[in-house]
Amino acid sequence: MKRAFLLLALILSAPALPPAAADTMPEVQTSRFSEKPVPRFETLRFSRVNGRAGPGTDQQEKWVYTLKGLPMLVLKETTNWYFVQDPAGEKVWISASQFNQAANALTLGSFTLKAGRAADSADVAHIGEGILVELGPCDATQCQIRADRYRGWAPRELLWGATATKG
Repeated sequence: MKRAFLLLALILSAPALPPAAADTMPEVQTSRFSEKPVPRFETLRFSRVNGRAGPGTDQQEKWVYTLKGLPMLVLKETTNWYFVQDPAGEKVWISASQFNQAANALTLGSFTLKAGRAADSADVAHIGEGILVELGPCDATQCQIRADRYRGWAPRELLWGATATKG
């Protein structure tokens, strides 16, 4: 439980990751195990998920994640395990059965949600850092999101879960 609170504190206190230049983002590769692209984002299926030092239930538990829907960046995989990075930058192994492909993002900073893509679009709501949102379609700089009862457009670089690769 202590680790879960520590992770939440790390997520909320971590500085926003700088937007990566398109040429420094990893190229899409296809996993021979799942035939899905790697890297990619997937979300935690349950509200209690163990992150381990290696692929297997006999491996040391490093983190306990308690936020259902948290996006994790899948970096590599085996038949039944994913090596992932969390929003705080920690890298652990998690069983593939603990994930789903729901499109969620975690806000990395505060921003004003806009009604449309244009800069002069009406303000919809102020969204704080560390909020789990539903992710919709994205363009190069913005994504449509839903946060509670609010829907609008958000800066893509402030959404952990919106960008994994170029291509």
